[in-house]
Amino acid sequence: MELIELLPTLHLLRFDVGNAYLWHEGDALTLIDAGVPGSGAEIKAAVEGLGFTLGHLRAVVVTHGHDDHWGALSELGDDAPFLVHAADAPVLRGDYRQRVPDRADLPDWERELFDGLPPIPAPSPARVDRELADGDVLDFGGGAHVIGIPGHTPGSIAIHVPAHRLLFAGDTIANVGDHPMLGVFNIDRQGAADSFRRLSELDLSLVCVGHGDPVTGDASARLRQVKI
Repeated sequence: MELIELLPTLHLLRFDVGNAYLWHEGDALTLIDAGVPGSGAEIKAAVEGLGFTLGHLRAVVVTHGHDDHWGALSELGDDAPFLVHAADAPVLRGDYRQRVPDRADLPDWERELFDGLPPIPAPSPARVDRELADGDVLDFGGGAHVIGIPGHTPGSIAIHVPAHRLLFAGDTIANVGDHPMLGVFNIDRQGAADSFRRLSELDLSLVCVGHGDPVTGDASARLRQVKI
């Protein structure tokens, strides 16, 4: 895992599969996503490398119910509340497995990516302490706004931090070779595209994505230029 500073208050945790993000202000930490099963030790090492402990976590926010974004939740202890949209909460609780698109419905180029995915062990079920909804505001970064963006999964969310022109986009936005694009493996591609366009209308200078490098510069303009 790589630990990369994006802002004085924000670090990227880059795993072998996917990204997580750690926001810190004072002695309060907020973790956005939690990696694949087995990532708990790497998250703990990253937190401690910044001079904190897992006890400083005030919340773990899950952008959606795919195993590479919440798989290590059960490894993070019992102190921090776990937050996820209500529509994806049953996946975390273990009521049903993650929802992925039918391979046959994918375009050829996505099918090749799908076939090359590394195996990920099934996560242990995790508790859900708060079910989120569009319009909720979380207590970090001067107010972090939950935006419901269904399409990638039914309960996908983005977290918008207007005071910092910052967005955590989950997998609805990807950035490959510094080229922003609609994320892949969407349950409802049209819904995901509509959600992408909604996010592109925000005033953003930094977009933290689930896979790839963050989108920087005039991020809003760059998103609006994407052809979907």
